[in-house]
Amino acid sequence: MLAVGAVVAGLVQATPSPSPSPSPHRLDPRIAAIMRKPTYGHAQWGLFQQNPGSGEVVQSRYPDQFFIPGSSAKLFSVSGTWHSLGSDYRFITPVHAVGHRSGPTLNGDLDLVAQGDLTLGGRTRRDGTVAFTNVDHTYANDFPGATLTAQDPLAGIDQLARQVRDAGITRVEGDVVVDARLFRPDSTLRPTPKPLIINDNLIDLLTSPGAGPGSPARLEWRPKVAPYRVTSTVRTVAAGRPTSIHVNASPDGTRIRLSGTIAAGSAPALRVAPVKDPNAFGRTALIEALKRVGVEVRAGATGPNPDYRLPASYRGAPAVARYSSPTYAQYAQLIFKVSHNLGANLGICLMATRTGSSNCQDGFPVLAQFLDDAKVDRQAVQLADGRGGNPVDRTTPRALAQMLTYWQHTSQAERFRRSLPILGVDGTLAGACRDCPSRGKVFAKTGTVAGGDALNDRLAVGAETAAGYLETHKGHFDVFFVGVNGASTSGADVSGVLEMGNDVADIAARLQQDAAGRG
Repeated sequence: MLAVGAVVAGLVQATPSPSPSPSPHRLDPRIAAIMRKPTYGHAQWGLFQQNPGSGEVVQSRYPDQFFIPGSSAKLFSVSGTWHSLGSDYRFITPVHAVGHRSGPTLNGDLDLVAQGDLTLGGRTRRDGTVAFTNVDHTYANDFPGATLTAQDPLAGIDQLARQVRDAGITRVEGDVVVDARLFRPDSTLRPTPKPLIINDNLIDLLTSPGAGPGSPARLEWRPKVAPYRVTSTVRTVAAGRPTSIHVNASPDGTRIRLSGTIAAGSAPALRVAPVKDPNAFGRTALIEALKRVGVEVRAGATGPNPDYRLPASYRGAPAVARYSSPTYAQYAQLIFKVSHNLGANLGICLMATRTGSSNCQDGFPVLAQFLDDAKVDRQAVQLADGRGGNPVDRTTPRALAQMLTYWQHTSQAERFRRSLPILGVDGTLAGACRDCPSRGKVFAKTGTVAGGDALNDRLAVGAETAAGYLETHKGHFDVFFVGVNGASTSGADVSGVLEMGNDVADIAARLQQDAAGRG
C-alpha cells in the first residue's frame, strides 16, 4: 500500500479548469482505464512528463492548471532549505556553563541552546545516517502500519550529559535551562515547529495483545521523562475482532490514558501523544540524563523551563558540550521518504534564521528568491506552509517539473533523486509495485489531502499526487507529475485513500515503462 503523505481535515475543492492540452504521445490505455474509474467520476487528473535535458514534453494534461499538491509541495520547501543550509550542513547544539567553576562544581546554570535540530540524535544510526520506517510514528494515530525506529529518542540528550561530565562538572548549583530563542513558534504552520525537538515532540505508546481474550494488553512507551505517566485499560479481544485504541491526555499532556481493544495475535499497535511543552520536557530530560551519569543538579527536575534566567549572550560562558547532527541531506531524505510534516514546516523557520530573523514567515522570501534563481515560475506556486497542508497551497504540474529539472542540472542530482521515496523499495512508495518492471525506477514525492465527507459518509480526497523522476534508460531520467483532485472514496475507511495512492503509483509505473520502451 501507498502510505499517505499529508492529510488535512476537510475537503479542499478542485478548481474547474479548461480543456486539457494534448499529449505528444498517445496515453497508455491502461492509464486511461485508471482515470475512468467510478471513484474519479467528478475528479480532475493532471499529467506532465518531460525530458529535462532536451525539454521535450512527453505527456501533458492540464500542465498549467493549479492543482492541490498535498505533500508534493515539500519538493519546494525542502529544496529551498537544502539550498539555504547546504547539503552537508550540521546542526551543532551546545550546552553552555553560565556562571563560574569551582573545581567540579558549577556555580550557575547549564543552558542548552536549541538549534532547530529535527531529531537531536533520536534517529541517528552508528554510521551517521538517519533511520526511518516506511510508515512513520508521526502518522500512528491516523493510518495503520506505523512502526518505530530502533534508536533511543534520548540519545542526543544522553550524549550531551556525558560530555558535561567529561568536562569535569559533577555538580550544578544553579539550574538547567533550555534556550529556545532561535525562532518564535508560528501557529499558522501546523504541526508547529519548535527550536527544541525530541522524538518529534511525541510520546510513543506501543500496545501488544495480552495472553488471551479478556486479558490486559501489554504497554510500552517512550521516551520516559518525568512527570509524564501513562496508564492503559486496553483489553485483548478474540483474534479477528477490531483493534480500536483511543488516547486521552490531561490538558498539560503529562497524564496519558489508553483505552479500547486489541485483537489477540495481532501485531503491536502504535499510537502517539503530543508533548505540550517541549522546553520543559527537554529540561527535565537533560537533568535526568545528567543524574544517570553522575552529575547532580540542585534544582528540581520537573517544572516550567526557567527561561527568565537566560543571559543576553554567551560571551564568556564556555560550551561544555556539543551535539553534532547528521547532515541536512540526511534530514531531507527523512522528510521526503516518510513525508515528515514537522520537518518540512521547520525548514521555513530555518530559512528565516539564515537571515537573522526569528520570525518564521521571513523564510518565505528566502524560498521565493531560491525559486526565482532555480527558474521555477513562482507565479505558478502558492504556499502558506512547508508541508503542503494549508488550504491555499497550489502548484501547476509544470512548476513541479521545473523544480525537479533544476536538481538534474546540479552536482547533487543523484543525492536529491535518491532521497525521494523509491517505487516498491522504501518510504511512502514501499508498498506499491513491488513486483512490477518499474520497481526501483520511479523516484517520487507523494502527497495526499483527505477529509471526511459527513454528508455521504465517505472520504473526500482533495488531492492524490506524485512528482519526481522516471528512469527512462540507465542514467537518464524524465521529470513527471501525476495527480488527481476532487476524488471520493466509496466509504469512510482509509483504505480507499490508500487505493488511490496505489492508482497514482501505477500510473507513474506505466509512464516509466512506456518511456523505457520508446528509449
